Amino acid sequence: MQFTKLQAVGNDFLILPVEDVRALRSPDEAARSMCHRNYGAGADGVIFVARSESDDADFDSRTFNADGSEAEVSGNGTRCVAAYLSYSKLWAEAEVRIATAAGVKRGRLVARDGLKFEFEFDMGEPQFSSLSLPMALDEPLDSVVSYPLNLGGEIIEVTCLSMGNPHCTLFVGDLDAINMEEIGPLIEDHPAFPNRTNVEFARVVARDEIEVLFWERGVGRTMSSGTGSCAAAVAAALNGFTNRSVRVLTAGGALRVDWRDDNSVALTGWAEVVYEGHWLRDPVI
Repeated sequence: MQFTKLQAVGNDFLILPVEDVRALRSPDEAARSMCHRNYGAGADGVIFVARSESDDADFDSRTFNADGSEAEVSGNGTRCVAAYLSYSKLWAEAEVRIATAAGVKRGRLVARDGLKFEFEFDMGEPQFSSLSLPMALDEPLDSVVSYPLNLGGEIIEVTCLSMGNPHCTLFVGDLDAINMEEIGPLIEDHPAFPNRTNVEFARVVARDEIEVLFWERGVGRTMSSGTGSCAAAVAAALNGFTNRSVRVLTAGGALRVDWRDDNSVALTGWAEVVYEGHWLRDPVI
């Protein structure tokens, strides 16, 4: 089975071309095996891609986390798919429409530098209600801003929203003081989030810049997250900490997030082809 590894600001994915993303036998097993850092190729996730038969999209995709769970969408992963399509000459247009479980995402090629491709993607509109996350509360809320979440007896303030997948953002003054390996799983698996949640630890640097650490659902600590960057940027604006356009500093590099006046969120960043490989084990897909 041929695959291509790409990374987007440190968030790495294995891209596998298939005939039909809906006809996969055991994609969860393939993801767990291939993503293992010691016994596999190593990645945060696997994305299966196929030409779309729909008029609404050019390609279909399905994303699976390293633990085998399926993700609705990945911002960095979708850019990696777009870069893969350009690199492999499967798509030559400047704009591409990639269908995900969270809807069709539209991307535009901004620049190319060798094996690196910069894309701007419309990630859609954030959803704010507790029901859209979903978030299990005694009383549904139209928006979850500075919500007091009980974490083992300690109350922490969180801002939660959906970017097609669930996100929970905490604003802190010192990122170095955060024990992500302890707090991350507690929030990810908190009873308030029946589908689990992605977690962002954010520090406001300026009105147009934030710094974020990520604990991704089904993966753990990652160097960056595209939808996580979008969620943290929107959460910062909702709380009045920043403007609607910010530079997001991640451990793997910088991303640009613009929460536009039409309520859509644009994500801009690089994706890079790392290597091509041939998986010798039975991929069971």
